[in-house]
Amino acid sequence: MWYHKPAINEELLQSLPNLKVVASSGVGIDHLDLKLLSSYGVKVSNTPFIVSTDTADMGMALLLASSRRLVEGHEMAVSPDTEYFPADWLGFEVSGATLGIVGMGTIGYKVAERAKAFEMKILYHNRNQRKKEEEAIGAVYCKKIDDLLQQSDFVLLAVNLTPQTHKLIGKRELELMKPTATLINISRGLVVDQDALVEALQNKVIKAAALDVTYPEPLPRDHPLLKLKNVIITPHIGSATKKTRWVMMEEMAESIEAGLAGLPVPREVL
Repeated sequence: MWYHKPAINEELLQSLPNLKVVASSGVGIDHLDLKLLSSYGVKVSNTPFIVSTDTADMGMALLLASSRRLVEGHEMAVSPDTEYFPADWLGFEVSGATLGIVGMGTIGYKVAERAKAFEMKILYHNRNQRKKEEEAIGAVYCKKIDDLLQQSDFVLLAVNLTPQTHKLIGKRELELMKPTATLINISRGLVVDQDALVEALQNKVIKAAALDVTYPEPLPRDHPLLKLKNVIITPHIGSATKKTRWVMMEEMAESIEAGLAGLPVPREVL
C-alpha cells in the first residue's frame, strides 16, 4: 500500500483468497481495519522507524518557516510589484520560545532533540511520562494537555490518529492557546478540527498554523485554509526524501517476502 491505496475492504479481501500480507508504507495504520484483516488471516506490516528522522526534520522546518514567515517573504522578494522591503515586516523569534509537543513517541522525541539545539523550552504531553534519562534533553512533562496549550508559543502535533486523538485539537483547545501561538501538525489531518482551526485563524485566536497534513488531501481548491496568509500547507511530505522512501520500499518488500515464505513478518502490526 502506498498513500493508503488500494483500499483494503471486505470486497477486496474476498476477491483475494490467497492474500497473506499487506505491507503499508509509513507509520500510520488508521486507514486499515486490523480486525477485518485478521479475520481473513492476513498479516499487516508498516515502516514506522525509518520515517521518524525526516518527519522530525519536517516539523522543525515548518516551525522555522512559519515563525520567520518564509513563504510570505519569498513571495515579497520575487513579486514584480515589490519596490522596497518594509522595515516593520517581522517574524517571531524561535530561540528561547516554548515548544509544546503533543505525542512524545519516536518522532516527538526527535523533534525535542532538534528544538534543544535551538535553545527552546520544551514541554510535552503524552499518554505516559518518558523515563527520567530520556527527559535529560530538557523536556518537561505536562500530564494535562491544557497546561501545555496555555504555555506554548508553538504547539506541534506528533500523535497517531486513533479514536482518542480524532479532533484532539478543537475550538476549546485552540482558545486555550496564546493569541501569539502557532499550531504545527505533522501527524494526521483529522487530529485537528479544521473548521475550528479556520475560525481561530480568521479571528486571531491563534497567530498561525503550519500543516503537513490535512483532510482531505489535497484540500478542495476553494477551501478557506488555502486563502489565509497565516497558514503554510505542504503536501504530506514528512518522509519524502530519496533515502527514506527507498528504505521504506525495501522494508515493505522484506515484509512481503517473509509473509509469502511463512516466516515472521518484520515490523508486523499486531
